Amino acid sequence: MPADSRDPRDPRDPRGLRDPRQRRAPRKKPITVERITDAALEVVATEGYDALTIRRVAAVLGTGPSSLYAHIVNKDDIDDLLIGRLYAEVTLPEPDPAAWREQLAGVYTQIRDLYLKYPGVSRAALAMVPTSLETLRVGEGILAILLAGGIEPRTAGWARDALSLYVSAYALEQSLVRQRRRHEDPEWVLSHEELLTRFTALPPEQFPQTRAHAADLISGTGPDRFEFTLGLLMNNLGPTAG
Repeated sequence: MPADSRDPRDPRDPRGLRDPRQRRAPRKKPITVERITDAALEVVATEGYDALTIRRVAAVLGTGPSSLYAHIVNKDDIDDLLIGRLYAEVTLPEPDPAAWREQLAGVYTQIRDLYLKYPGVSRAALAMVPTSLETLRVGEGILAILLAGGIEPRTAGWARDALSLYVSAYALEQSLVRQRRRHEDPEWVLSHEELLTRFTALPPEQFPQTRAHAADLISGTGPDRFEFTLGLLMNNLGPTAG
């Protein structure tokens, strides 16, 4: 067939080469651990931790779940990546024996604030064995602060677990309260005034102490109570005698 009789719809030139003006589909970005972590954080930030699944993360990345399994084993791996990413933002002080309680409170306050930025993400830290280097870095820093305060190693380890558990639980409770407020669920989230009214309206013969001290029982803000509980835990720690 003569060269000039080829089908004009044929995108190739007479030499069999593709017309360079024809646009190619852009290549997809490769799936990486960093991109998986970014997508997981996006899901938690916009939809909450309950929405976090491997399938949902894959959808954000525009791929299928099987593409993620080259980088993770299961959702526990995503949890570890999430906490590691958050802990990378935690600043650790040089342990000071004279100020170890203040330093410890400062580190845990940073962790609390990071958890509160992503609704429910503190659940990822519960019952998780950390493998992320950033998570381990923060754990090492907390342990170093406790040891600098003269706390015996086993006590320091148990105290770190107890403090971390409280901070995770506090942040999780706050996220649940926020969620219920968004859904306008008055049965679960009461105003200060409504709660005071309910307590003071209880039968006096059954609840004399609750009625008498209702204002004290519901006093203080969330941060006030957070600082109080950290202090309560830390003030029971001290250098080993001898």
